[in-house]
Order: sequence, then C-alpha cells, then structure tokens
Amino acid sequence: MASADINFYFDPVCPFAWMTSKWVRMVQRERDYTVEWRFISLRLLNSHIDYAAHFPPEYEAGHTAGLRLLRVAASVRDQYGRDGVTALYAALGEKIFDSEPVPDEPDAHERRGTADFVAPILDDLGMAPTHLAALDDDTWDTVIQAETDEALGLTGKDVGTPIIHFRPPEGIAFFGPVISRLPRVEEAAELWDHVVGLAQFPGFAELKRSLRERPQLRALGVSDEDTGVTEDWHGGSRRQKK
Repeated sequence: MASADINFYFDPVCPFAWMTSKWVRMVQRERDYTVEWRFISLRLLNSHIDYAAHFPPEYEAGHTAGLRLLRVAASVRDQYGRDGVTALYAALGEKIFDSEPVPDEPDAHERRGTADFVAPILDDLGMAPTHLAALDDDTWDTVIQAETDEALGLTGKDVGTPIIHFRPPEGIAFFGPVISRLPRVEEAAELWDHVVGLAQFPGFAELKRSLRERPQLRALGVSDEDTGVTEDWHGGSRRQKK
C-alpha cells in the first residue's frame, strides 16, 4: 500500500482526536490528501498509571472501551484495508460524539466497548458481524501496542491523542493540535498551513495551554452553535489538582 500524505493516530473515545479528525477531513477534501487512520490506545499508553489517583472515575471504563473498539478496527482493517478503518472511525465518532449527551458515569462509557453498541454500526457499514469477536480478543493488542509505540516514537512519550505524521516516513510529526471548535470551511486549510509551518521549524518543541473549551460536540453537551465552558486540564483530564 502506498504511503499516505497523513498518518493520523487515533483512539476512538478521545473527543479531541475526533474533533481534530473532523478538521483533518476538511483539509483532506481541500488538498486532496490521502489519510491513513492508525491506532494509539489511551488504555495502553496509561497502563502504568493508577487511574483512581489520576483520572475521574469514568476514564478507566472509557479508555478500556477505546481499546476494545481499536481491536475491532484492527480486525476490520485486516479484512477491508485502509478504507474500512476510514469508514469505521467516522461511524464510531459520529455515534460516540455527535449524538445525545452521555453522563460521566463508568457504565455509560463502558457501553461503548460492547457488542450491543458496535453491532448496529458494523451492520450500517455492511461489515461482517464476525468482527464483534475482536472486542474480547486481546491478541489484537500486539498490533495496537506496536502502532502506539510507533506514534510515541515520533513525538516522545509525554503526549496524548491524536498524533499526526505529515508526509511519512520522513515528514514531521506532532501531538494534536488540540482544538475545541471546528474552523470554518474557508479557514480549514489555512489553519493547517499555520500548524505545519510552525511544526516544520527544527527548533520547535511545544506550544500549549491547559485552559481548553469543552469540545463542540453534542455528546459533551455543546451544540455546533455554542461555545463550551473553559476548563483547566491536567495530564489529559479535567480533574483539578489540589
């Protein structure tokens, strides 16, 4: 398979990855880029962390659901290739984030990694229900861990999702950008050029602020016409440090 213009490493339960992916799809249409949607697991990335001490209660259930969904994505890619993952991630993201608000409770987040949640999505895509078996098949974790390691090898380990590799294998890679709103159509490619231009400077390392608007996603209670409340994030979590 020919190299894509963009390798986009995603975890399907990360709202910021989903928001950035929607923007990248806008840029893709404008610039006729090819995108390969690759895997990075927040659950594997945080495997050494005590979730109870570092994250709100629903995070462990959510990240575990993300790993289970990535197993399905790996199985789908094995049968349908790059296009299969492209379609599956789009459908998962719409179902998870562009839908009615979900309470911040472990059970609600855990459900996203179940057969009841995934089966109708596969059916709508015309994909075989046999991929549901991957939810509980941890042999796929070898593939997911390898791509997680691949992504972290491009940026370093103190990052989250998404990670973007532009014009691989020699091109630049970076974490994010983390955005809470979609740019207007006429601004999408311009914003992309600014990000790539900054990232291409050899001495550039980081530009960050922990204050973020809650992403403009229906599942988080923010409509397309609203602006999310500003929250202070620490280590990928809205939990405030004392």
